[in-house]
Amino acid sequence: MAGILWTVIVVLFVLWVLGLILRIGGKLIHLLLVVAVILLVWNLITGMG
Repeated sequence: MAGILWTVIVVLFVLWVLGLILRIGGKLIHLLLVVAVILLVWNLITGMG
């Protein structure tokens, strides 16, 4: 499960970077980044316990 979660985080981050470079997506790209950060934090918190 953690492998899939990290894959999703990386994909969302790459989409965010591409959105910044190509100036597409607007607020959707930033929303994807927020989702990726939330997933990252959730994984770190639940992985510690």
